[in-house]
Amino acid sequence: MSWSGFKKAVNRAGTTVMMKTGQIEQTIDRDFELEERRFRTLESAASKLQKEAKGYLDSLRAMTASQTRIAETIDAFYGEAGTNDGVSKFYRSAVEDLDADTVKALDGPYRATVLEPISRFCSYFPDINDAIKKRNHKLLDYDAMRAKERKLIDKPAEDTQKLPKAQQDLKMAKDIYEEINSQIIKELPQLIDLRVPYLDPSFEALVKIQLRFCSEAYTRMAQVQQYLDPSTREEYAGGYLDTRVEQVLQGMRDLSITGLSSA
Repeated sequence: MSWSGFKKAVNRAGTTVMMKTGQIEQTIDRDFELEERRFRTLESAASKLQKEAKGYLDSLRAMTASQTRIAETIDAFYGEAGTNDGVSKFYRSAVEDLDADTVKALDGPYRATVLEPISRFCSYFPDINDAIKKRNHKLLDYDAMRAKERKLIDKPAEDTQKLPKAQQDLKMAKDIYEEINSQIIKELPQLIDLRVPYLDPSFEALVKIQLRFCSEAYTRMAQVQQYLDPSTREEYAGGYLDTRVEQVLQGMRDLSITGLSSA
């Protein structure tokens, strides 16, 4: 920070303190306050959307990676017993293809049509916040000059040039503040209104990408289902699968080896 910038920061800090103690009247701009609140709502929602959009892609990868690991484990669990119908290997192949083909194929389009547009939208926020910060600084300068002029009017200085100089400085401060304030009040609503037409294509792309993934996953799992024992599917549909599982568990309990630990 330059020496000039440092002095301005010190003066503004002093002005802020004097406002809090009631020594300087603070300008209240309800129009700006309304638009700033609307912008803060947009900023928060867009930032959350950016985070969740990235989280969706990460979760998709994590899910298919987990499917692949569980498929490998199930295949190993069945071992040679699964070679008769090959269902465990077919399941493993299906989820590996889903991870390798579908998710990786969707990665690029998802980034290009969803993540990157949302990130670009959010990238404007720092500039907007800088403009708001600058506007607030210029308002402090304006209020400080108003207080200085009022003080010189109420208690004239011996130097008769001080009041005209203060009035000139006040006009300049007012013009600078009003220019940036008007620009922000005008453009913030435009930015907020643009959010819907801007997001629409990304929203459509998100739905289509999700549809493609779900369709691919359903198709592959439906193919795996054809290799399952038909009686198992019928028992599941009829609500009898719990009984069958209990029978198998009872058979395990009947094995003498399961009671060795209690002897």
